[in-house]
Amino acid sequence: MAKRRILALMLCLGLLWGCTSEPETPRETTEPAATEETGGEKESRAERFGLSYQPEAGLNPYSCTRLVNRTVMSLLYQGLFSVTSQYQAEPVLCRSYSCSSDLKRYSFTLENATFSDGSSLTAQDVVASLRRARNSPVYGDRLKHVTEITASQEGRVEITLDTACENLPVLLNIPIVPADQVDGDEPLGTGPYVLRTTGGSNRLIRRQNWWSEYPPAVDFDTIQLTRTGTPSDIRDQFEFGETDLVCADPGASTYVEYRCDYELWDCATGILLYLGCNTSGSSPFGNGAVRAALTHGVNRRALVEIYKGFAQEATLPASPEAPVYDTALASQFGYAPDAFSAALGQAGLRNTSATLLVCSDNPNRVAAAQAIAEQLTACGLNVTVNALGEERYLQALSVGNFDFYLGEVRLSPNFDLSVFFEEDGALTYGSMADVGLYQLCLKALENSGNYYELFEAVMEDGQLCPLLFRTYAVYATRGTVTDLLPGLDNVFHTANSRQLADAREDWAGPEETQPEETEVPAENG
Repeated sequence: MAKRRILALMLCLGLLWGCTSEPETPRETTEPAATEETGGEKESRAERFGLSYQPEAGLNPYSCTRLVNRTVMSLLYQGLFSVTSQYQAEPVLCRSYSCSSDLKRYSFTLENATFSDGSSLTAQDVVASLRRARNSPVYGDRLKHVTEITASQEGRVEITLDTACENLPVLLNIPIVPADQVDGDEPLGTGPYVLRTTGGSNRLIRRQNWWSEYPPAVDFDTIQLTRTGTPSDIRDQFEFGETDLVCADPGASTYVEYRCDYELWDCATGILLYLGCNTSGSSPFGNGAVRAALTHGVNRRALVEIYKGFAQEATLPASPEAPVYDTALASQFGYAPDAFSAALGQAGLRNTSATLLVCSDNPNRVAAAQAIAEQLTACGLNVTVNALGEERYLQALSVGNFDFYLGEVRLSPNFDLSVFFEEDGALTYGSMADVGLYQLCLKALENSGNYYELFEAVMEDGQLCPLLFRTYAVYATRGTVTDLLPGLDNVFHTANSRQLADAREDWAGPEETQPEETEVPAENG
């Protein structure tokens, strides 16, 4: 995603800071640089680097969800693959891989990588890590089709799925740690840095024997970790020069504005903001034509402004940066309020009422719901927002007490939508479960060329109406990092010259497993 540059201008000592949307010349320092002539020993900003850290949350990649710590993790841990902001997989710990013709079995050969204690990466480490990830709140959902993870005698990692999956590698940007440390608070990793704690001080030390030939995104001998607490503390540490890079979530209820000189990047998240429709009861969205036209009634550009620009308009249920996002198809479902008004009129539903349910715990989402309500009301549907606390919100969803709702979900990197349409799916609120759409989800997993058909069917059905894909904000002290390429769940993503196709090999294992023949028991037997 394109790098942003924003300079906040200090208007006056002690007065308000303001950020402009246009690049400005960086502030000049009034302190002379340390030189041999002056005998100065002051360390220049470009020679040191710091990050915020919350030690009490630990660094277990499968259980820790603190964004500040996950930023640190991207310097400690690596996966079989990394995923770019364009949702493309790149080989990292995987040297090569192959898959069976039915796309249900994969085999991965590992790089000669080492952990920070010098021990070699093994297939057993990968197996233990992926098995732990299956039961993780961070990675569990993406591995739901995985039925078996084993290590072969030759040291390869074998993965079996219950459905064909053309692009399993894009799901495997999961950090790998030693097998006996998968439940540890601070497990070792194969990344370019290692955590050291001395006398209560935490820091990252650059590994001199790092296994990879590709340089890390930042390359300092030592990265100081500053203990932190609230989002305001994190912001203040950055603004007063204690730290040099922060990954923040502008869509979170706890977000605080940054008001200093910085460089700024977007970081992909996979977080979808969407509308879900209830087709039962007296909901106006029981009418298929009205439901399918809902996408035309929402001005997504106005919603992007509510999220401070850290979002992308999406009229299909995939990130616009992803290869499966078809812009020609997306253009058919954009903002066209007259089309939604016409659909209401043809259905005899103009000036009828509808309730939009939203969780009140997030101010941005409430503001977005209010904006949507105003837009749709202007089209002829009188929308009232029902903002409830999380517990009551979830209860209302579970019993179907809504006409439509504004929701948010982090989709897997391959945009598997089955969570919405499979029977008893986690997000099948309002009778959204649909056998036909679920089968299209599986076809899309099997062949990415089928995403077009899936997305077209989803939009024509109208029960799921995509709005935005949110992004994180990565702030960095000007001049401390260059060419940063944040990837999915990896602020310090390191680009290398290897592409996925470079690691693909022909399948050398047995072909599809034939179902075992079983004897049919005799009736009443």
